[in-house]
Amino acid sequence: MAYRLDIKEKKKGTYMIIENKYWDKKKKASVTEHYKTLGYLHELQKGHLDPIAHFRKVVEQMNEAQKAQSKLTVTINMSEELPQDTHSRFNLGYAVVLKIYHELELDRFFNNKARHEPFKYNTNSIMTLLVITRILHPASKKSSYEYRDMFFERFDFELYDVYRALSHFSKIGVQCQQFLSSQIFSKYGRNTSLMYFDVTNIYFEIDTADNLRKRGKEKNNRPDPIVQIALAMDADGIPLYYKQFPGNTHDSKTFIPVFNEVCVKFTPGRVIAVADMGCTSADNIYYLKGGDRDKRKNGYVFSFSVRKGSDALKQYVLNEDGYTDKDGKPLEEGKGYDYKIKSRIEVRQIKITMKSGSKKTMLIDEKQVVSWSKKYALKAQAEREECIQRAHEIIADPKKYNKDTVHGSAAYIKNIAYSKKTGDIIEDIAKKLEFDKEKADEDAKYDGYYCIITSELDMPAQRVTEIYSGLSDIEDNFKVAKSNLDIRPVYVSREERIDAHILTCFISLVIIRLIQKKTGYRFTPQQITACLNNISCSLEYENTYLFDYRSIISDEFSKAFDIDFSKKRLPLNKIKNILANSKTT
Repeated sequence: MAYRLDIKEKKKGTYMIIENKYWDKKKKASVTEHYKTLGYLHELQKGHLDPIAHFRKVVEQMNEAQKAQSKLTVTINMSEELPQDTHSRFNLGYAVVLKIYHELELDRFFNNKARHEPFKYNTNSIMTLLVITRILHPASKKSSYEYRDMFFERFDFELYDVYRALSHFSKIGVQCQQFLSSQIFSKYGRNTSLMYFDVTNIYFEIDTADNLRKRGKEKNNRPDPIVQIALAMDADGIPLYYKQFPGNTHDSKTFIPVFNEVCVKFTPGRVIAVADMGCTSADNIYYLKGGDRDKRKNGYVFSFSVRKGSDALKQYVLNEDGYTDKDGKPLEEGKGYDYKIKSRIEVRQIKITMKSGSKKTMLIDEKQVVSWSKKYALKAQAEREECIQRAHEIIADPKKYNKDTVHGSAAYIKNIAYSKKTGDIIEDIAKKLEFDKEKADEDAKYDGYYCIITSELDMPAQRVTEIYSGLSDIEDNFKVAKSNLDIRPVYVSREERIDAHILTCFISLVIIRLIQKKTGYRFTPQQITACLNNISCSLEYENTYLFDYRSIISDEFSKAFDIDFSKKRLPLNKIKNILANSKTT
């Protein structure tokens, strides 16, 4: 920024003003603004012999004063000791989190929801701390509270207020998700023509299960009680909605409740649901189609097991007729290839569950897209060989294993059975454990093949596979939640507090995904959180803070969020201005 004297010739005479010239970050250009009017030269001569020389001197002094303000002379005492319990390290990267948090107007939402409640603590302030620490320093609620001094915010509440607020957050959780979705739609845009769906679980290091935390199939085969979490995501990879279920709920049973609530609460219109084979049930397909063969109320793109499919499907998969390469060109005989694909429209028979519990047979028209990948084939072969090797080890010494440790190897062992009490493998002389070679050989035929079924009969096969590949984004969301956000294990026990914990992780995940969106998806969640943590400073002298980190990522944050992270030193008043600007929408 610099001041300059501007002299203009007008009809009444020479006219003088002082202008302010500076670099505008948003416009990315030099901007000149009017600072002060001096007047006409002949009028100024009444008070000054040489007004031009006088005001040039004034402007020079203004520029010198401006430069002096940006400099500070400090005397350093090299023998000075740190007082006990000194804390002089602070984070400023959380300003990016605040920016998204306030763009979404979550502060308004939580303040409004607490307006008529009897408690006195600030729920917005509590959620702000929980979200910031969940992104930057994921830990227990107690650890998050103790970490509050790392920020320039004033978190004026006690630890017991945090635990009390969790019950309130649980009560307004669904409303919060609905509010978030509408804010994302209006401020960032949201594509809900596709809804990706997946299920994961979080474990609890406890011995006894309860109504919610039940023993089920934990993703890493842990024996602990778990809670199932179903997550819906829009076409851009932004989380849309979550719902928790008891740990023993099968993945397929979570689909309809979540999809129904998404359609009712978020009104996205016709939706094509995308999910893996855990949700590929007849009841889910019947529900999506609207209860009739000819109806297409909503659509689906689901994976389908070739190995568990009908004989007709297996014959179609193994028949080389009709396969093309990824560009749609027929395969040349004798030429090696890494990928092939084909599709057909087929009438399939499914059995749906009626309200009475009885089963009803129904015919559906669907497109079946079959592809083969050399990379996937090698991966499947390696995984199966590992299972076969373990199967031989189990047969040789079954006492070393139980139901929780055999994993997929049990599929290749004949006569395997378990004790209902202990889960140990039952050793029966009459029914010896044997390796099932026929099963292994049959499975090997289908290495590398993948089948996707869809209600969209006119959709090109490549588009079907492209849509299904987006399911990896929701898997990434779960990975972020589990690794970066440390959603599990859970250190709270009451059901409403568990729900509040998941809500906090959900909001944090949404913010991380929006940071990615605003920076062009150039950086991983790991890179984002590492950078935000590194944008920290130390108190150098009185109200002056020294920064020691700058990177390509922090520069991109500066551009995307209009926050200057390039300065080596900043006075406290400028830091407060940065944070204040992060809270304006």
